Amino acid sequence: MYRGLTIGVVVPARDEEDNVGAVVRELLAVRGDGGRPLVDDFVVCDNGSADATAQRAREAGARVVREETAGYGVACLTALGSLRPVDVVLFTDGDRSFVAGQCVRLVDAIADGADFAVGSRALGRREPGALSPPQIMGNRVAGVLIRLLWGECVTDLGPYRAIRAGALRRLDMRDRAYGWTVEMQVKAVQHRLRMVEVPVDTVRRRFGVSKVGGTVRGVLGASIGILSMIARLRWRQARATLAGGAREDG
Repeated sequence: MYRGLTIGVVVPARDEEDNVGAVVRELLAVRGDGGRPLVDDFVVCDNGSADATAQRAREAGARVVREETAGYGVACLTALGSLRPVDVVLFTDGDRSFVAGQCVRLVDAIADGADFAVGSRALGRREPGALSPPQIMGNRVAGVLIRLLWGECVTDLGPYRAIRAGALRRLDMRDRAYGWTVEMQVKAVQHRLRMVEVPVDTVRRRFGVSKVGGTVRGVLGASIGILSMIARLRWRQARATLAGGAREDG
């Protein structure tokens, strides 16, 4: 518990046996009020790993659920389904690309009144090689589209984020792949959540290859997922607006 809030952590992970144990240990080591652990529950979703990801996560102290269907969003949804009731859900990746102690910045933002806090890699320090050029460009393009379509300034679609559990339920998250992060941010704008960006630092992963920026398939999949999600959410909003106008005219 931290500042009167219970905190649950969700980590989607696939083939991260060399990283996920450290992610779990470092987050569980973060201390909150009175020196007590900040994290109250910790769930790692082993998203069809072919290595010892699940074993390493359990050994480090996390609860582990298995999801064979590949996809960032479905892994998050599966982990959320096993998370115990908490006030705040903290999301991060299993590749150890973030600084564990900086989760306090995200939770502080919630405790100070925000509904949703996104860790912005663009506002923090970035180690050379931590993000690939396609990842950097993709974030910029998505940010421009969100600003043009919804008037909200977004500098990053970073996966290091915290959200009030009640607010997350309101968003009714559906995406099962790479559109998950942008779906959450756009829906937060649509639902008028109090959303803030918090600077977080990014480090270059020491083991393995990024599932997004490290392969052509990952780059294409993420690009298509993000852009198609933006288009779908805008289309649904336009349809809802038209339907509402038709009812008023009738």
